[in-house]
This record gives sequence, C-alpha cells and structure tokens, in this order.
Amino acid sequence: MTNLPRGALRMGWAGLAALALLALMPLATSRADVLNILVVLFLSVAMAESWNVLGGLAGQVNLGHAAFFGAGALVARLLWFQQAPLALAVAAGALVAMALGLAIGLPAFRLRGAYFAIGTLGLAEILRITVGNVLPVISALPAEHVQRYNLVPRYFAALGLAALSVGVAAALAYSKVSYGFGAIREDEDAAAASGVSPLAHKLLAMAASTGLAGLAGGTFAYYHASYYYAHPFSPIWTFDALLMTFIGGVGTVAGPVLGAAFYVFLKEVLVVRLVETHLLIFGALFVLVVLVLPGGLLEALQKLARR
Repeated sequence: MTNLPRGALRMGWAGLAALALLALMPLATSRADVLNILVVLFLSVAMAESWNVLGGLAGQVNLGHAAFFGAGALVARLLWFQQAPLALAVAAGALVAMALGLAIGLPAFRLRGAYFAIGTLGLAEILRITVGNVLPVISALPAEHVQRYNLVPRYFAALGLAALSVGVAAALAYSKVSYGFGAIREDEDAAAASGVSPLAHKLLAMAASTGLAGLAGGTFAYYHASYYYAHPFSPIWTFDALLMTFIGGVGTVAGPVLGAAFYVFLKEVLVVRLVETHLLIFGALFVLVVLVLPGGLLEALQKLARR
C-alpha cells in the first residue's frame, strides 16, 4: 500500500464509524421497510463499487456488468436450492462470475473504448435471453424457507458485502497497482511503452470487479423470496451501477457510496410520487452531472469543504 492521504484516512475512519452504526440498526428498529431499503442500499454500494473497479479505476467501461451479477445469482440460487451450504453457494457464484469475466476478458480486452463496451453489453444480453428461455419459471423459495424467512441475517450479509466491496476498491486504489491502472486509463500505448502490462492490469481489475459482482448476485439470491431467473441479468443492474458511480464520483472510493445513497433514497421518493417520470429525471440528472460536475457529488462536497 502507498501512504494514504489524510483525506482518505479521515474517510476511512468515518466509514468504520458508519459501519458500526449500521451494524446496530437491527437492534434500533424492527421495521421491515427501513431494513429493506438499507439492504437495497448495501447491494447498490456493492454493485457501484464493483463496476467502479473496472470502469473507474482501470478505465474500461463495462456495459455488461449485469452478466456477472446474474451469473453469481444463478449459481448461488441453484446450489442453495440443492441443499448446498449458503456460504459455499454464494462463493461458488462469485468464482463462476470471476471465471466468466477472465474468460471473456482475454479476447475482449483486444477491443478498446466503445467496442469493448458494446461487446460486453452484447454478452450480457445473450446471457439474459438464454437464461430467460432455458429457465422461464419463477425462482421461488421453498415453503420451509418462506416460513422461517428472517430479514436480519440478510441485512448483515448485505452490509458485509458492501463493506468488503469498499475495502477491495480502497485496497486497489491506494496500492502500487493503482499507478498501472491510471496509466492504462489515460494512455494505454504509453503505459505499455513504459513497461506497464495493460492486459495484466485489466485482468486484475476484471477479476476483482466480476468477483464482487458475483458476490452481490449471490447475496441478492439469498435476499429475494422470488424472482425470474433472467431478472438479475437485466441491463438495469449495469446502468444503475454506472449511474450511481458517475453521480458520486467515478474513479474514487467514496464516490460510489455517496452516489448509491443519493440514488437509492431519491429513487424511493420519486417512484412513490412520480411513478411515470422518475426515469426521465434520472436521465437528466446523469447528463447534468457529466456536464456540470464531472467529478460527481464527491468533488462538489470537497470544493465546498475547502471554502
């Protein structure tokens, strides 16, 4: 690890304090609506951070991130329903997602820019359609699972996932490997000429990104009582993660967390009050952030703090 800047250390301590408070939340309230929205927030943080590792830190825009989230959910759900231990099922889903990411990364990283982004989007859509045709039925929890369904362990599983995702992103962002990520993000040819291996760094980012997405998918499979098997492969999982990352601050550690909190709670308000137009509002918000605040909300808060 490189020497951490003071701002990162302060943010780290603030994150630990927030983690401790969130861990006490089930003791403070038993309201299912409060715990549910926090679970959604934790899953959103994990998805945003996992996308940010590849798309932000390494600069490889992935429009097929849902493929790895869906793979983790599918494998974990099927193994869990076959009486495999939950932890083993979720870990297997993450490993399958990571293996899928590396298998795709080897040929796909020959593409650059928009070609890579479109290629990953095409992959995700192929998987979504295939899973929807092979498994068109609803994946519903068995009756015995429904009877003893408990939100609290799912809350802690999602909280642990969010903490792990932020920790992995921070470990990569503040380590020596971040210099390689930055080099290939800015100019891949120049990075290669200076001795940095673009493929090795891209594959490392892909492994971390897809592994975290697979864990998020497995946690989603554990959390939801029922859903269609193709649902976790939906492009919405990719574009929500991308939107939250850019709103908060792409390429930073705290930005995706801030963006996820802003997005989840604003969406909760808008969906209730503006059911038909909330997607238009988020689209306009994304354009506004890119044009006016390219550094996201995190940069805006940092500027306000320096005044």
